[in-house]
Amino acid sequence: MALLVIPDPALVLLVGAAGSGKSTLAARLFAADEIVSSDTLRAALTGDEADQRASAVAFRILHRTVDRRLADGLLTVVDATNALAAHRRPLIGRARLAGLPLVAIVLDLPPDVVHAQNATRARVVDVDVIDRHLASIRSTIDGGHLKREGFDPIVVLRSPAEVAALSIERRRR
Repeated sequence: MALLVIPDPALVLLVGAAGSGKSTLAARLFAADEIVSSDTLRAALTGDEADQRASAVAFRILHRTVDRRLADGLLTVVDATNALAAHRRPLIGRARLAGLPLVAIVLDLPPDVVHAQNATRARVVDVDVIDRHLASIRSTIDGGHLKREGFDPIVVLRSPAEVAALSIERRRR
C-alpha cells in the first residue's frame, strides 16, 4: 500500500480526466466536508452535474469556499479535473495567500481504463473531452509543471491498483 503524507492543513488538488476516479478516491481518503467538488456545485445549482452552463458560477462558489476553508486553516480537497495550469493558477494563489502547502494527487491512468470507467458512469463524458483532459495531464506531468507550480508532495497514480492502494497520513503543521 502506498502512503502519501499530507501536511494538515493544506490545499489538495485532484488532477485527472473526467471518469478517472477522482471523486471515488476523494470519498475514500477524505471526509465529505473536506471535499469541494465542481460537479457537486453544478448539481446544486441546476440539478445536473454535467450542465456546463453552470460552470462559471460553480467555480466562483468553489473559489469562495476554498478561500474560506483555507483562511480557517482547514485541509481542503478540490475535486475537479485541474488538468490545465490556467485552472490550477487561481487555486495555487489562494493557498499561497493563506500560507498553506499544495499537494497534488494525479490520476494518470491509461486512456483505455479511463474510457472504460467513463462508459460505466451515470454521467458519461464525451470521448473527445476525455482525450483532451488526458493530453493536458500528460503535458503537465511530462513538463514538470506541478513541481514548478509549488506542489509538494506530488503523487502520480498510473493504474487502478495504485489508486486502490493509496492511503494518506496527515501531519499537523
